[in-house]
Amino acid sequence: MFTGIVEELGKIQKIEGGSNCKLTISAKKILEDIKLGDSIAVNGICLTVVKFTSSSFTVDIMMETWKRTSLYKLNPGSPVNLERAMPANGRFGGHIVSGHIDGTGEIVSIRQDGNAVWYRIKTSKNIMKFIIQKGSIAIDGISLTVAEAGNADFYVSVIPHTLSNTVLATRHPGDIVNLENDIVGKYIESFTKKSENSKLCENFLPGNWF
Repeated sequence: MFTGIVEELGKIQKIEGGSNCKLTISAKKILEDIKLGDSIAVNGICLTVVKFTSSSFTVDIMMETWKRTSLYKLNPGSPVNLERAMPANGRFGGHIVSGHIDGTGEIVSIRQDGNAVWYRIKTSKNIMKFIIQKGSIAIDGISLTVAEAGNADFYVSVIPHTLSNTVLATRHPGDIVNLENDIVGKYIESFTKKSENSKLCENFLPGNWF
């Protein structure tokens, strides 16, 4: 589990494609207490450390992950957001982030507004249904608050500190970003559907036929 507070910017060192997909990422802070099997969020994607050195770590990538995230846009040298899994005694500086990407969005526009920068992002209806004004959204693993939400797009306003410490500063209109909805909304929808299905099944019980 993560909180969406990016710890450092890493850099893609090597990409191995084919049936054995791997990413090697150079980093510093993340490596302080790294162990094999650790979970690290890379641009919001929960990945497992399979190898590490004093200056980098390597993760395996399933083809499903390549298809459903923005990883396919990365190249050697690309910066990536990095966050270690939250320790039991850690603080929730952001919100609950699982590292399981719901889909991607496209940056439509970027606008300066005083000391903040507004990003307008369009995405699918399946993702938009969980996005509400003042709710939480993880963009490339960054915990952000939704400033405005429409039918097919939403806005976030980003402070200078977030810009200077994440990959958002390198993003441009047309770029693809990873999106993870707030897990609370997804659970509520799941529970609601199960409740509705349960009531529907009750109507077909023998005792309700007469």
